[in-house]
Amino acid sequence: MINLSLKNKIMPYITMLRPEIAFMDITLPASSAMLAYYFATGDLPNLWLLLLATIGGFFAITSSYVFNDCVDVDIDLINLPNRPLPSGQVSRRSAFIYATALALIAVFISFYMNPESFVVLLIALFIITLYSVFFKRKTPFSFIPVGLAYGLVPIGIWLAFAPAGILTPAVGPYFTGMASALADLKLTYLLPLPALFFGLMICMTDWGFTLAGVSRDVEGDRQKGAPTLPVTYGIPLTAKFILIIWVIGIVLSIAIGLSANLGPLYFIIALLSGFWMLLHCVKFIKNPTPELGGRLFVDGSNYRGVMFSAMILDILLLVFVDVYPTLLEFFGF
Repeated sequence: MINLSLKNKIMPYITMLRPEIAFMDITLPASSAMLAYYFATGDLPNLWLLLLATIGGFFAITSSYVFNDCVDVDIDLINLPNRPLPSGQVSRRSAFIYATALALIAVFISFYMNPESFVVLLIALFIITLYSVFFKRKTPFSFIPVGLAYGLVPIGIWLAFAPAGILTPAVGPYFTGMASALADLKLTYLLPLPALFFGLMICMTDWGFTLAGVSRDVEGDRQKGAPTLPVTYGIPLTAKFILIIWVIGIVLSIAIGLSANLGPLYFIIALLSGFWMLLHCVKFIKNPTPELGGRLFVDGSNYRGVMFSAMILDILLLVFVDVYPTLLEFFGF
């Protein structure tokens, strides 16, 4: 009975972390860290630092989920009444303390790893907090700051392993090679293209991901006066916009691989999973219902989790398997 009681107390807090999309939220910081270090050095990062970055990134992301639950209790009473806060399993005060604790752990980890990562995290947390407390109930374009905040996640993780050199010295073969070429232009502190493409990809696909979720929640948003894009312009138009956004995001996923010179495994899986994602977007256009929006929300998470995992596997092959070629080498360039 004691163990069962403890489980009943812990499970609501796990539920608030969105375990149904945890695959994406764990593989995003892990793949960002591995790509950054591989691109800068051609090797793998220290396992302890990789674990720290993954935990920090995961807690930063999930703290925003819990905080949003605190703000949206009235909407969730209509859309998701069985969730921990609207069902009374967790008090709003306890959830707020939980969100704060998660965010503080992420902040401490980022500060420990690199000041640049720390600054980016603070900016991302500020933007996503503004979304929850202000933008969501003020504008149909509230999805924009969500994408901006989450697009900063891979950039913040990247800077923890390969700093741009603004707050700390930039090190590694990439940076020393670029320094002489860019010194006259004063561009030695720019982020490399893979980092920029990664941030843009997450930003764009998060717009599609978020809009699928708010399409699911359209009834509660409408009743409580939150003018989200589906509420203001309808789910059918939103579904078409989601398809456009995902097309751009998938193109950017290919740009990441090309600019980082990854291997064929990454491209094959990125293209196949991207095609699968677009098929589901087309299904949503044909049947633009809240239920299918909720399904597309999870599909978007799974697609990104698969893509990030493919990146991790590809980097491992590039490091450990001498005969495994990059895509350019595979085609003889």
